[in-house]
This record gives sequence, structure tokens and C-alpha cells, in this order.
Amino acid sequence: MSMPFYVAPEQFMKDKADFARKNIARGRPLVATVFSGGILICAENPSRSLHKVSEIYDRIAFAGVGRYNEFDQLRRSGVQHADIKGYQFSREDVDARSLANLYAQYMGNVFTHEMKPLEVEILVAEVGTVEAEDQLFHILYDGSVVDESSFTVLGGEAEAVITRMKERFAADWDLGAALRGAALALSGPDRSLGAGDLEVAVLDRFNGRRAFRRIPVEVAEGLLVAPVVDEPAIEEEAPAGEVPTADDAGSEAAPESEAAPDSEAAPDSEAAPEEAEPEGG
Repeated sequence: MSMPFYVAPEQFMKDKADFARKNIARGRPLVATVFSGGILICAENPSRSLHKVSEIYDRIAFAGVGRYNEFDQLRRSGVQHADIKGYQFSREDVDARSLANLYAQYMGNVFTHEMKPLEVEILVAEVGTVEAEDQLFHILYDGSVVDESSFTVLGGEAEAVITRMKERFAADWDLGAALRGAALALSGPDRSLGAGDLEVAVLDRFNGRRAFRRIPVEVAEGLLVAPVVDEPAIEEEAPAGEVPTADDAGSEAAPESEAAPDSEAAPDSEAAPEEAEPEGG
């Protein structure tokens, strides 16, 4: 009788975690960051048909890295759950926190009970009516949830991308600055990414109920170009001993030599008649 093959639980879980991390690291990274008008999600994805960033509900977006078929199945499940919940109750009852908890429970169960874990990391983002209500939930392959407040990075080379994002992040930057910072963080110092290499989408705070919109390539190209700031003109200082006055232009047009001389004016003796002598008494 053959003995069953035995692996310690600690070793078994460690092997599954290493397997998931190794395969997720092969995927191209993704950056999500808040900006003054909402939430920007920028992924390195040259494909125009396979999207890593999508809409789930009114003000909620989904993004994933890793195996496309696995995180796309998670996306479709989230869309169905949000639609049913919004129809049965209210659209305001659908929020990113409940979706993130649902994803975390499912991914944790797969990691614990299944032979092969999910080789994905996903993001659930929700834009609020004010900046303080923006939410970013990063769900790992084992069901762990990380609640971010400023930006988050998914996929391969996450530590290096996080370091570059920390150097560029600004809490009040606009869409163009946020996109340029995300693109530089994704590319690194050894290469550059153009608009055709990126998939860009935003949750626009001022876009009404449907906040999600994709940024076309031609628009992204314009945003990636840094605006040119005009330097202020430097005024030339007047030489020492000369004080410019407002009458300089007038004095050049009419010099003093052409002005009417004082001698041509009536003398004071003619302008003021002599006093009459008093009459004798």
C-alpha cells in the first residue's frame, strides 16, 4: 500500500503564494491615482480590444492585471452583482466597499481551498462628490484588501513604480499632470511610453451619474505634452542718476527749445496798470 503524498500546510500555502506572485509579476503594471477632478487609471496596454480598465456601475470602475480571462470573469460577476443590487434596492446602495469585500471573499476562498490560486490583482475604485469621498481598494490574489487614499500600483515591478510615483505625486494636480506622472512612473528611466502604449480612463467627478469615460489616444497625446510656461519679461533698469518720468515721451515730442519763450508774453508791468495817484484833499 502506497503512502499518500504529504505536504505541510505552511509549505503548501507558501508555494501557492509564490506561484501567484510570479505569474502576476509578468503582467504589465497599472497605476490609479486621485487628481483634482476625480480618479485616473492608467495601464500599460497596447491592445485596443482587450481592456484592463472597465466600468462596473455609475461611479465605480474596475481594473485588473494578470491572467486576462480570470480578471475579466471577475469583472462580469461584479457588473451582474451591481445591476441586481441596484435594481432590487437603490442605485445609491451599490458602492465600491461592498464590491471589494465580495471580491475579497471569493478570491480568499479560491486561494485557500483550490489547488491553483487566481493569478490576478484587481482594483475597485469609486469617485465621490468631493475629493474626501474617493475610494481605491486594491485586492490581492489571496483576498487581502488594501485601502489606498492617494494612489495604488498593481502588477509587475510594483515596488519600483511605487517609488517613482511617490516622487511625482501631488494631491492637487490636474489630469494632465497626473497622466504625465503615471506614464513616467510606469516607464521608468530606461524607456518611454507614448499614448499608443497606454490605456487611460478616468472617473470624472463632474461628469454626472455616469462618471466613467475613456481617454482617446489623440487626447492622451495632448495631455502627455507638458505645457510651456512663458517666462515673465524682465524690465530694463534706468541708468544711475536718471529717473524716468511719465512726461518723457511728451518732452521728446515737444522739446523746450520749440516752446514759446517767456519774452513774447506780456510783461508784468503792462499786465498790471499803475495805481492812480490819490486826489488832493
